[in-house]
Amino acid sequence: MTYDNHIHSNPDDIQHEHEIDPPQKFQTFYVDTPIIGLTGGIGSGKTAVSDWFAAKGIDVVDADVVGHQIMKKGSPALQKLVEAFGDWVLDESGEMNRRAVREHVFENNKALLTLESITHPAIRQEIKNQLSQIKSPYAILSAPLLLESYEAGLVSLCDRVLVVDASEETQLERASRRDTQSVDKIKAIMANQLSRKARVEQADDVVCNNGNLEQLHAQLEPLHENYLAFRKLPRY
Repeated sequence: MTYDNHIHSNPDDIQHEHEIDPPQKFQTFYVDTPIIGLTGGIGSGKTAVSDWFAAKGIDVVDADVVGHQIMKKGSPALQKLVEAFGDWVLDESGEMNRRAVREHVFENNKALLTLESITHPAIRQEIKNQLSQIKSPYAILSAPLLLESYEAGLVSLCDRVLVVDASEETQLERASRRDTQSVDKIKAIMANQLSRKARVEQADDVVCNNGNLEQLHAQLEPLHENYLAFRKLPRY
C-alpha cells in the first residue's frame, strides 16, 4: 500500500480544508485480488459506501461484523473476556453486554488494552479467513479504526485505503440521528479517533460525503472502475 498518490473525488474542497497536495495520477498496483481498506470517522457514511460496493457484486468484509462474530455466546474470545473482567461482561442470555464493556473501557486505558489484546488477534484471523474466500475481482475491508488499529494490523492486509470524509457538523448530525448516544458522547468518540486531516493524509483515495447518496455514488463509480482495472498478478 502506498500513501503518496491520493485520489480525491472533490480535491478542491479537501485541499482547501486540509492543505493537502493535489491528487496524483492513479497508479496501478499488481496483486491477485486487491483488498481495498475502507474507513472514516463516526457518521461519515462508511456503511452507505460499503453497501454500494456490495450492490455492485463486490465482496465486503466488515470488521464490526467480525467483531460481533468472534464474541458470540460460548466463543473462546468471550470466555477470555469473562476471565479478564468477570461475569458482569455477560447479559442475562450469556451474550456479551457490549454497552457495559464499551462504557468500562472508554476512559480506562488499561482495560481497553486488555480488551484489545483479546479481540484484535481473533478479529484479524477471522478477517484473513474471510478474505481468503473472496470471489469478486477485488474486496472491500471495512473497518472504522483501520488506521488506528495498529495492534490489529488490519491496514497491513490492504493494498489501498479509501477514506470517506465528511465535515464534523455532518458527522454529528448523522451519528446523533442514528445512535442513541448524546452529542457530547459522540464528540468524545470523535476526539478519540484520528483527525480528519490525519485520516485523509494516510488515504490513497478519498470520497467527500457531505451531500446526498446520488452525489456519493457518482464519486464511487470511477473508483470502482479503477479497482476493476487493476492487473491481477500474484503478490510477492
